Amino acid sequence: MTPGGYFGRALVVDVTDGTSQAVELDDRTLREHVGGAGLGVRLLTDLAPAGVDPLGPDAPLAFVFSPLVGTPLTTSAKFAVVAKSPLTGMLTDALASSHFAIAGKLTGHDAIVVVGRAARPSVLLVDGADVRLEPADGEVGRSAADTEVSVRERFGRAFKVAAIGPAGERGVLYATLSHDGRHAGRGGLGAVLGAKNVKAVGVRPRTKVAPADPAGVLAAAKDLRTRSFGAATAKYRELGTLANLLAFNALSTLPTRNFQAASFDGAPALAAEELAELRGTTKNSCASCTIGCEHIYQLSPGRGGRTMRVEYENVFALGPMCGVSDPDDVLEASARCDDLGIDTISAGGTIAWAMECAEKGLLDAPWLRFGDGAALLRALDEIGSGTGLGPLLALGSRRAAAEVGQGSADFAPHVKGLELPGYEPRSLHAMALGLAVNARGADHNRSGAYEADLGGDLDRLDGGPAHVAAAVETEDRAAVMDSLILCKFLRGVFTDPWAEWAQLLSLVTGWDVDAAELHDTARRIVLSKRAYNIREGWQPEDDWLPARLLEETLEMGSGRTAALTPERLRAMVDGYWAARGLDASGRPMSAMVDMPAYDG
Repeated sequence: MTPGGYFGRALVVDVTDGTSQAVELDDRTLREHVGGAGLGVRLLTDLAPAGVDPLGPDAPLAFVFSPLVGTPLTTSAKFAVVAKSPLTGMLTDALASSHFAIAGKLTGHDAIVVVGRAARPSVLLVDGADVRLEPADGEVGRSAADTEVSVRERFGRAFKVAAIGPAGERGVLYATLSHDGRHAGRGGLGAVLGAKNVKAVGVRPRTKVAPADPAGVLAAAKDLRTRSFGAATAKYRELGTLANLLAFNALSTLPTRNFQAASFDGAPALAAEELAELRGTTKNSCASCTIGCEHIYQLSPGRGGRTMRVEYENVFALGPMCGVSDPDDVLEASARCDDLGIDTISAGGTIAWAMECAEKGLLDAPWLRFGDGAALLRALDEIGSGTGLGPLLALGSRRAAAEVGQGSADFAPHVKGLELPGYEPRSLHAMALGLAVNARGADHNRSGAYEADLGGDLDRLDGGPAHVAAAVETEDRAAVMDSLILCKFLRGVFTDPWAEWAQLLSLVTGWDVDAAELHDTARRIVLSKRAYNIREGWQPEDDWLPARLLEETLEMGSGRTAALTPERLRAMVDGYWAARGLDASGRPMSAMVDMPAYDG
């Protein structure tokens, strides 16, 4: 029997000719990988040819659901989009929340995988078991939001739609895939879909799926809902993730002017409290979520008065990272990123790198300067139009630095090609390790090691074995939450996370899963991602940080000096590899099939 919460099949659609086939997902495969990011890497390993061009027709792009989707469990309406990244050449798995997750699963599939290349711009519609391609000529050049509206007007409001913007059509390597105003944002998934000549994917639910223990799931959902209103989520409810800005600034961990500093004098003008007073704020929630972390601000009337969903990462990347403190410029830049369909972190990081290149005379762009909001907006426009510096910036900082040369790679802010998020590694040593070794690249969502740095039990400026242990544990936890899938903003409400997560999975599926098995599953997923990257060309030197972060120190407001030496990072990376059961070159010492496995 298929376990509760699953259909036991993935739908593989070849958009070259519109054909499709169902691929069986047996009980063992599901139990060992769960769903979301875990099942996604298994599908990618099985369906993607080794060494595939990420933008080639043979490269799969998978929408992967989970057993918890469609249950009343809060924050469970999430899905993963998994592909080989055109930005990094390695695995990328972006997670997002929306009604697309519920509708996509209730087409009757645990995953929808897209391969091939359509002959013309197309909309892929998955209507239960019926799959068809429709022309998208009228949607070409539109934003993802406008495309979503158009597709639903054409084919019916029951469809939920994920779409790309103009950047995905143009092949910007960090283009996003969007739905309900939310984004599967990192790694260039929009470019992968665009390369398939697919402008949008619409899904319409036609069936239902039941948990193994409906009464048990309902009771667990009520309990989790109550706990989701507690102190552990208060920050997200009250100010949203932007609450981090002033705290990180005070702790000298707010990357500024392309990591040349770790605090920003203009931070107060961009803080959640200031924006709420000047622009007003409304709140919103993702589908099936009780936390309500979304905070929506209004641009000034002179900027069109439109509303903008604001998060810490987009404000960091388009504000302090580029030295821009005018809130209207930062909000407008965020809006343009949404309209184009590009990742704000990679956009901000790449533009900040270019600003430094211009100031050093390495780029002939005298107009491009830190702190100039108009220059930031011009750079975004050029990325979108493919004019001026746009083609260079569309490559991301790693590839752009390779073209510019002249030592610019030393301050290109990326790991494995993915631009760094808003956490200063020199003053957060557990996080530094997490960023260096993660399969997706510089990623704060796949490694929550900053929690250990900021929790007070570790000296965040003195990385060592305890920091390694923290990085491993937080990466394991992220792997499970990204596969179940539950929002990481819930992580603080669980008092015994592994046991509680295992219980939720057991109630939904009917499996007798315990904490030990689930922890083994997490380790398997982490190593599966590494194994995929090794197959695609990963090298030991890829688990590293930019030269600037290892050669330049920071003077902190506390009077301490923050430094992360190559020797210290080397020791932590080696410790991480050993903890993961890897050899001295970061590769598994035994085959993945030797990982602890379900034998029921």
